[in-house]
Amino acid sequence: MQNRWSAIAAREAVDHWGARGVPEALALRTYSARLLGADPDLVLHGGGNTSVKTSQRGLLGEEIPVLCVKGSGWDLATIEPAGHPAVRLHPLRELRALEALSDEAMVAAQRRNLLDPAAPNPSVEALLHAFLPHTFVDHTHSTALLALADQAAAAAVCREVYGERVLLVPYVMPGFALAKACAAAWEEASARQDPETIEGMVLLQHGLFSFGATAEESYTRMIELVALAEERLRRGERSLHAVALPTTPAAPAALLPVLRGALARAASAAGCPRRWGLCLRATPLARAVSDDARLPEWAQRGVATPDHVIRTKAQPLVLPAPPAATAEGAPLEAEGAPLEAELDAWRAAVETALAAYIAAYQAYVSRQNGRVGGGKTALDPLPRVLALPGVGLIGVGKGAADAAVTADIAEAWARTLLAAESIGRFQPVGEDDTFDMEYWSLEQAKLGKGAEKPLARLVVLVTGGAGAIGAATAMAFAAEGADVAVLDRDGDGARAVAARCGKRALALACDVTDPAAVRAAVAAVCAHFGGLDAVVSNAGAAWTGAMATLKEADLRACFELNFFSHQAVAQAALAVFRRQDGGGAEASAALSGGRLGGQLLVNVSKQALNPGPNFGAYGISKAALLALTRQYAIEEGPAGVRVNAVNADRIRSGLLDEAMIRERAAARGVTEEVYMAGNLLGEEVRAGDVAQAFVALAKLERTTGAVLTVDGGNAAAMVR
Repeated sequence: MQNRWSAIAAREAVDHWGARGVPEALALRTYSARLLGADPDLVLHGGGNTSVKTSQRGLLGEEIPVLCVKGSGWDLATIEPAGHPAVRLHPLRELRALEALSDEAMVAAQRRNLLDPAAPNPSVEALLHAFLPHTFVDHTHSTALLALADQAAAAAVCREVYGERVLLVPYVMPGFALAKACAAAWEEASARQDPETIEGMVLLQHGLFSFGATAEESYTRMIELVALAEERLRRGERSLHAVALPTTPAAPAALLPVLRGALARAASAAGCPRRWGLCLRATPLARAVSDDARLPEWAQRGVATPDHVIRTKAQPLVLPAPPAATAEGAPLEAEGAPLEAELDAWRAAVETALAAYIAAYQAYVSRQNGRVGGGKTALDPLPRVLALPGVGLIGVGKGAADAAVTADIAEAWARTLLAAESIGRFQPVGEDDTFDMEYWSLEQAKLGKGAEKPLARLVVLVTGGAGAIGAATAMAFAAEGADVAVLDRDGDGARAVAARCGKRALALACDVTDPAAVRAAVAAVCAHFGGLDAVVSNAGAAWTGAMATLKEADLRACFELNFFSHQAVAQAALAVFRRQDGGGAEASAALSGGRLGGQLLVNVSKQALNPGPNFGAYGISKAALLALTRQYAIEEGPAGVRVNAVNADRIRSGLLDEAMIRERAAARGVTEEVYMAGNLLGEEVRAGDVAQAFVALAKLERTTGAVLTVDGGNAAAMVR
């Protein structure tokens, strides 16, 4: 644990935010909060909270003592001064006199005392910060500290490490009761020892507080206290009890779609969304837990800190060991791989384990709901962390970003677990306290309030993604909530487009005329996202020249890109769709609403319907592509795979570049603008219009075999 406080950086923060009217105390609060948030061993994804007690001027110029405390929805890693909304301090402290206060009343009282009514809700631990006398207060969920605090003899271990430098507070649910318990602990300790010698507070099985008169003092104390925990852990002993595994487990790209399909079927039966994103962590840390024979027992223990249960549920699902790769070590994507029978057997074992997990979770909710008097709305019963022996830990989420957050927390759990076991026994809070956090009334109130985007949870692969139409399509799907993979022969171009599609978007350099490269790219997509839902098969180029004089090599090259590459992409995608749904069309047709199916969206051309002179090679290959599209629609419909095409014309792109536009406009004796708007609507059709057509087809759940024309109106190319 390193102290990263910099006097120069702190002064720069004061100057930077001071120029925007932010007081020095709040600027330093923001600076040190960011230092904490930047370290995943201290806080993760919105965890932790920080505060400063200062004063602000009211409307009449009066000085108002305030608590500036982290607001809901802010992440310490990126927090701005506005992320510490100001709450009147005296009214908060007066609440200490109450014997009890409900969570809802507490939140209402905090909101009533906000100086800015439009500010976000103050942290649920705002009263804890308010009741302490210190100017600066920091709170983290340090993994090293939790390894000490999640012990059967946690109080003794923490006292051994810290002596009287910290207060020890037994676990209490966050909220008013915890705030009062911490205030009482402070008052009792400060009555028997010099208050200046008390640097922090350990909330057993929860986390760590530090405090000080300055931002630097509070931050430095946090780092020093965590460093002491790390030093104690270094004296522990770790051992690995490896479980029996295949010498070479099958590739994640083969296994993850099976898991995703199993989750889809379980989710459908449970009445929740079918599609889930997966994020695999195969780090040495993740493998140290996933490959340990003690994992089934460890998994029953619970989360490292109760806050995590909201993201991960209380327990991971321990999966059966995967099948082996082929004898040659090839992944299951290889042609002729002889392991489909083994994969089918593993799928059945996964579904059995998943069913047992769901039944246990539902029993837990029923049992605990009875304990608290009923009235809790059951959450979906699906696991959020999967432990796959020989492979690693897998985060499950609403999409790629959500799954990555879950995977981060799963690794933090693994780190805490192993560290705790090295010095004793990992023992976090029990079932009652875990349920109370997972079904906290403040969390229950949020259910159903956050609407997902229309194509959320959908994994979409776009070929030719660096071109005009491909880039517009990738960004259009991302804007609708989809997770996007961008493929292009131009790897740099693909990366530039992916960077505009979100943090988890994937870019891959791929020559789609190479079937092996296509299979490898689709495997990479599955390894990254867990599976695949839709392909926009968009790559293409035009060869010009009269058919009578066209070289055979050019005709073959045209067909390689405009026909055979689409066939290779479709075959690779369909292999994933079938793996997700447990087999081919017949097996998929037998499933209920739990199948994921899939989509093939193909970019054809008006040349397929309305050929023009000197574009024969292009038009013929595109006509064949249109026939291929219709054939797939016929053959794959029973498997729930929708296959549709977009027929576009006169789009500024690599096919129709500026030089060709000038040449064609001149040949017709019109301006470039008139040429590009040469359609029934008299409007130029742009790449974004084609992209929206692909998005529209993706949303039409009962449409297959369709051709959607995007050309502004060309009677000769109308589908008959």
